[in-house]
Amino acid sequence: MKIALIGYGKMGRMIESVAKNRGHEIVCVIDPVVSAQVMDSDAFRSADVAIEFSRPDAAERNVREAIAQGVAVVSGTTGWNVEALREELAAGSNQLSAISNQHPGVIWSSNYSVGVNILFAVNRYLAQLLQHTGGYKPSITEVHHVHKLDAPSGTAVTLREAISDQQSAVSCPIESIREGEVPGIHEVKWESEADILTLKHEAKSRQGFALGAVLAAEWLCGKTGWHHMAEVLDL
Repeated sequence: MKIALIGYGKMGRMIESVAKNRGHEIVCVIDPVVSAQVMDSDAFRSADVAIEFSRPDAAERNVREAIAQGVAVVSGTTGWNVEALREELAAGSNQLSAISNQHPGVIWSSNYSVGVNILFAVNRYLAQLLQHTGGYKPSITEVHHVHKLDAPSGTAVTLREAISDQQSAVSCPIESIREGEVPGIHEVKWESEADILTLKHEAKSRQGFALGAVLAAEWLCGKTGWHHMAEVLDL
């Protein structure tokens, strides 16, 4: 598979390493710091899938341009209005040359780690189980490195949204902590007067996120429309 990288920071370089180890080819790197390549180019259009890990202020523009160039996108940038773009694509947009779901395939996830996506599924199920059980109050704590640009993290927001979907009347606060070079820790706590239920995921490195992004790209190759990481992992 031919891959274009949009963003070449620590995540981009890790994705490059994982992709090459899995036998894929990096045909284009889009990053103003390291490359003069642009998306309106034969090199970019030769990619089967673009993997986008950039900045919140650039992500929407990057995804739109990739779609306009006919290249499927796996996006992992958080902190931008993903839902608005998803709805626009679903409705069809002349600007994006999209008709219903016939635009190039797109996957966006707040976290591509296989373990975190299992956490998403278990978190949703637990919130459902506790829907009619009074007395439990949820809270979320997330810890990341000091370079992370958004707070709370997209992963924490996804966890809170799942709880709200199951228990709309329940408020779930998020505590965001930034320290050192922590790759990512997410903990969901349900506390009652009698006990505490805890779900926790702790990343050892960025490698799990990179592997998940490459797995998503492999799954997305050749598909159209908007998809979710749960489909990739059959959760």
